[in-house]
Amino acid sequence: MKPTVYIETTIVSYLTARPSRDLVRAGQQQITREWWENQREHYDLYISDLVVSEASAGDAAAAAARLEILGALPLLSVRPEADTLATSLLAQLAIPPNADRDAVHVAIAATNGINYLLTWNCRHLANLQQRSIIEEVCRDLGYEPPLIGTPAELLENLP
Repeated sequence: MKPTVYIETTIVSYLTARPSRDLVRAGQQQITREWWENQREHYDLYISDLVVSEASAGDAAAAAARLEILGALPLLSVRPEADTLATSLLAQLAIPPNADRDAVHVAIAATNGINYLLTWNCRHLANLQQRSIIEEVCRDLGYEPPLIGTPAELLENLP
């Protein structure tokens, strides 16, 4: 059985975006493409309706490119417990109140027993200070949290 990965919206956005002029972002885009091309077959990938909704926003051509990639990935069910977990993540400031969608991504992954949450959102998700709080809230409610990280981190840790 392969490890499971929840693909958060930033991954598909970086995968399909035109190369950035910002050197850091361009590097992240390249790492994302490398992971997608060379590593994704080692995992079972999943998304949610929230990822589809976020990927649908913005420029129509860019959204179409994102949705084409996402179309092949299975959707996770949004369990009722996910709302409770997302609310707790926000209430306990594991994730800031203005980042409620990020809390929902974590909650969907955790309540579905996903191993990894892959993201480039280093402000609220793949953030060393936030990760331990997110993990604690998930465990307090009886869920094993997904390991939250970037494609660069998952490139180094093949199953």
